[in-house]
Amino acid sequence: MSFDLTQYPYVSSRRVILGKNYAASTSQPLATLAGMEMFWAGGNAVDAALAMAIALTVVEPTSNGIGSDAFALVWDGKLHGLNASGKSPQNLQLDDVTQIPLIGWLTVTVPGAVSAWRSLWERWGKLPFEQLFAPAIRYAEQGFPVSPETARAWQAASHFLSLNAPECQAFKQVFFPGDRAPNTGEIWGSLAHAQTLREIAATEGESFYKGDLATKIANFAADTGGILTKDDFAQHQPEWVQPISTNYRDLTVWEIPPNTQGIAALMALNILEGFDLSPYPRDSVQSYHLQIEAMKLAFADVHTHVGDPEYMQLTSDHLLDKTYATQRRQLIKEHAIFAQSDLPQGGTVYLATADRDLMVSFIQSNYMGFGSGILVPETGIALQNRGSGFTLQPGHPNQIAPAKRPFHTIIPGFLTQDNRPLGPFGVMGGHMQPQGHLQVVVNLADYGMNPQAALDAPRWQFTTGKTVLLEPTVPHSVALVLGDRGHDIQIIAPRNFGKGQIIIRQGETLVAASEPRADGIALAG
Repeated sequence: MSFDLTQYPYVSSRRVILGKNYAASTSQPLATLAGMEMFWAGGNAVDAALAMAIALTVVEPTSNGIGSDAFALVWDGKLHGLNASGKSPQNLQLDDVTQIPLIGWLTVTVPGAVSAWRSLWERWGKLPFEQLFAPAIRYAEQGFPVSPETARAWQAASHFLSLNAPECQAFKQVFFPGDRAPNTGEIWGSLAHAQTLREIAATEGESFYKGDLATKIANFAADTGGILTKDDFAQHQPEWVQPISTNYRDLTVWEIPPNTQGIAALMALNILEGFDLSPYPRDSVQSYHLQIEAMKLAFADVHTHVGDPEYMQLTSDHLLDKTYATQRRQLIKEHAIFAQSDLPQGGTVYLATADRDLMVSFIQSNYMGFGSGILVPETGIALQNRGSGFTLQPGHPNQIAPAKRPFHTIIPGFLTQDNRPLGPFGVMGGHMQPQGHLQVVVNLADYGMNPQAALDAPRWQFTTGKTVLLEPTVPHSVALVLGDRGHDIQIIAPRNFGKGQIIIRQGETLVAASEPRADGIALAG
């Protein structure tokens, strides 16, 4: 892929970052610097990605933590996928469950992020495992100034202060000292977090699943009404999976297969490829309308058919069949379709790294910000609430059950062209993620934007029914005519449209970008 590196149709303070040997991009500057430390120490792109992921558990705790789940795509000459999401407790009893809560022990599945760190390092890591933890431990011990977007998200989560359950008290003490969230620039740290990271580093993750940390988590669950056991942790295994893909224009777009929603982006692209967008400017009503409608149809299928793959009746191959996409495309008319969607917003960090031999697309997340509202005392381990992604609908592939992976919103992406790697990309934010993937790919493939411009460009987001959210930078005329076509248009703040990173190889040059909706930076060398 070739694009004009001087092209800036969307003016921002960001500029394309270029490098020859390596590049790193995250949503938090201190985390990006952690990755660069690994490159400067002689590490590779996997070392850098893991140092960044570990650092993000400290410097962006509003989106992820040690108790997160994670997924990764790694290019080393071919593309490899890692699913490190955890399963629900084996002893889960459903007789009295009448609704799926958003927080609390019932929402906690076995956290998989630590297993992802270890698995990726064992396969590709170059530096000692403990060295990858050094920046994160330093930030946790010495404290760091909270960045603006993280501070905003932290303050928006102040509703956690009203939680009175015993299992939530340690969480409040750590993240809301003095009964308030930290302000921008305020120094925050966690000695318990640092101590836990040291133990994970020293045991190569073993303590978290079969040692002292697993015992602490299981004991705290037993004491406060949780059902996760040490055996649940001991049974956890990350899974190497075959990435799924589709061809869109001259690109091949790659995602992790279910239980993630990455397939939604691919299905929407399959539907959209039957329309020629070239006659329509990027900021035109028709371009927006066709993308939105394709995404709606993809979501409708995903919400019906996708969950833990062991329980799905339709395979990814069936859902990605081009003939099926042609049939679905016939449903798109000039006016908005009504489609149901009920996925809430998420809390996630996405990062990308690359060197001359490896490229990494990595994502880890609690969910809905801080996750379950549960933190294991004296450990800094904030637990995700991915179990809230289950449904109670009988017979649904995502119906809640023991020892089962829930439907996941977090999705790393990757691009290739003619079997050559272009690079990793991703957009965070609940069910905005496949919509963000679709829009970035369209910006690159249909409108020839460079990576930074592709991230900066105004975004839309379908929510449910006919409701479509637009950024204030979308032309007013486009918003008006979309309304005339039956879309229920709402203009909201940019922070609701995801936070993305991307690294693309153009010839011998690595082009790295981080978008302005987050605090992050891209760096290269």
